[in-house]
Amino acid sequence: MKKITLLLCFLFIGISSFSQNSEYETKSNIQYHNTATNKADNYINERCVLDIYYPKNTKGFATIVWFHGGGLTGGDKEIPEALKNKGFAIIGVNYRLSPKVKAAKAIEDAAAAVSWAFNNITHYGGDPSSIFVSGHSAGGYLGMMIGLDKKYLQKEGIDANRIAGLIPFSGQCITHFEIRQENGIPEKQPTIDAFAPLYHVRADAPPLLLITGDRELEMLGRYEENAYMARMMKLVGHTQTKLYELDGYGHGMTEPAFPLLVNEVNRILKEKQTKK
Repeated sequence: MKKITLLLCFLFIGISSFSQNSEYETKSNIQYHNTATNKADNYINERCVLDIYYPKNTKGFATIVWFHGGGLTGGDKEIPEALKNKGFAIIGVNYRLSPKVKAAKAIEDAAAAVSWAFNNITHYGGDPSSIFVSGHSAGGYLGMMIGLDKKYLQKEGIDANRIAGLIPFSGQCITHFEIRQENGIPEKQPTIDAFAPLYHVRADAPPLLLITGDRELEMLGRYEENAYMARMMKLVGHTQTKLYELDGYGHGMTEPAFPLLVNEVNRILKEKQTKK
């Protein structure tokens, strides 16, 4: 796997060089819930905001919605440096955190933020048919939950199958440990229920690229969860699931994973163009 990663790093550099002359703009702290919801809840009003970084004077660009990690208890929105200046819009999202709210509220926020992207990206010049969802750790978990359990985006009036691709970094595929803790389930007791992406495997889901660190260096059984996820997606008939393990990297494996994310976005965009 390490050789594949290095190869893709070189490909990443080559692909992205064309967009380095574009001018980019950032808009910060945009509320993504509706006005009534913001007025009714001070924590939503304060916390549920996003930043968007996008190429100016450009039309039809793809968008990557990025959810930060932090165990659903911490962290803050970010526009990863490794994703800048690549020809895409990047949306960094804040969401509500436990224990101030139940951890599952973060899933609802993730869906609202992705819905905002679908409903508003054309105002910035982006293509709503090219919206990708990614994130690290808890952020990867959130992306998988809203991409696989269709009810969250359906509540926002969006079909989850409109997502162009799901690319979680070291996301939890069983029920998230913070949700288990809220229910008195020990950290090392694996659980698969409605709050597990594994519970929602389906053949018609968007393309799924799972990326983890080295199985011997990752936290708990994170690689094995993702490997099981990949196997079950394939068994139910999903034909666009891939799993990458980054040899020599632990849970904080974002830097070597970013080139894989960009490569996957470009692969799907190229495939989409070919079909036109």
